[in-house]
Amino acid sequence: MVFSSLIRTFAGMIFYFSGTGNTRWVAEQIAKAIGEELYNIPDLMREGRDAFKLKEGERLGFCFPTHGWQPPHIVRTFIQQLNLKDHGNKYCWALTTCGDNMGEAMTILNKDLAKKGLEAETQFSVIMPESYVCLPFMKTDPEDKEHWKIENAKHQLHHIISILKDQKRGIIELEKGATPRLYSYVIGGYFNKRMITDKKFTVDAETCIKCGKCAKVCPVDNITGTPPVWLHNGKCTCCLACYHYCPVHAINYGSMTRKRDQYYFNRRGDQK
Repeated sequence: MVFSSLIRTFAGMIFYFSGTGNTRWVAEQIAKAIGEELYNIPDLMREGRDAFKLKEGERLGFCFPTHGWQPPHIVRTFIQQLNLKDHGNKYCWALTTCGDNMGEAMTILNKDLAKKGLEAETQFSVIMPESYVCLPFMKTDPEDKEHWKIENAKHQLHHIISILKDQKRGIIELEKGATPRLYSYVIGGYFNKRMITDKKFTVDAETCIKCGKCAKVCPVDNITGTPPVWLHNGKCTCCLACYHYCPVHAINYGSMTRKRDQYYFNRRGDQK
């Protein structure tokens, strides 16, 4: 006897990566609204899962944060390894979260997807609170701006969800910024080549409470022990989850972040 009420059916799949929770929240809202199955990219790579099959009429989505005006290297590596069967002319879309703008991140993503015979025809960027704090001009948002961004994102998601439900093709709604090519290919190129490293992370052993949260939230299992030790194995994405989630601000990235605030989605418990 089959109890249909206990069977959950999906209309497609969403592959996502998130460090401090912004992209995870966005992906969860979309998945819940349109009946998609969520796949966390770090979990898939940890498990060695890269083969998937789309059924007739199913959608395919990618959600990721913008890192240095490019897709994070973990997302690009996953796409390189992705073995997607029977995708044919399936509806493919992509969404990136960013603090202010995302440059040419979608162009770069689509070049990677093209090598797999895919194209994200429908594209969105969603402005979310800042989390990268390792450069002199980059800080977390003040609390009022943080809330403003999240409220705006909620309204934007209603619009995005309606487009995805109807599988509208060719919709491109991106905040690229004033000089997107400069951002992505010059500044972002240097950033992603030279500044994605765990070698600058430090921990104040006297402040550390040995809770192990940093290791737990690291999406690539790059931290071990208490106090934490970074493994320097080349997997670090510089998502700063370890820094932002530390309950006592014992972790820093060089000296710059000692005077910076912390942020992760729902930190204040009032973002529903």
